[in-house]
Amino acid sequence: MGSKSDLEHANKIAEQLKAFGLQPTLRIASAHKSIRHLLKIVEEYNAAAEPIVFIAIAGRSNALAGVIDANTPFPVITCPPPSSAFGGADIYSSLRMPSGVASLVILEPDGAALAAAKILALSDPSLRDRLTVYQTEMTCSIIEADKSLS
Repeated sequence: MGSKSDLEHANKIAEQLKAFGLQPTLRIASAHKSIRHLLKIVEEYNAAAEPIVFIAIAGRSNALAGVIDANTPFPVITCPPPSSAFGGADIYSSLRMPSGVASLVILEPDGAALAAAKILALSDPSLRDRLTVYQTEMTCSIIEADKSLS
């Protein structure tokens, strides 16, 4: 998170990650206000033996995702909190990244968690199975909703 004010949004993502059996770690570091702290955190995770997916949560001028992405070989998803400031145009800071920076933008917390889980499932068959169950349950609920209309 870019600041503690992003905690509510981060908790939504964390809850969905936990539902997939993943253990999220929440951290706060601003690309603007605490760059050395941020880079230290990224370096700690870069040394990890297991696969990692970063989910950056920052609004306004979202440099957080870009700075993380430019300094890690791991995937970075940015899921900025909703904002009506600037007519919602602050989303452009998440969409327009410099060349060589490839953070993914997903606006919904559940979608960010799902994308992270799918990336991690590439090397984790049990997670892949849990995601298949999740998708099957969603399909069944749609079919049931359709049947309820008849």
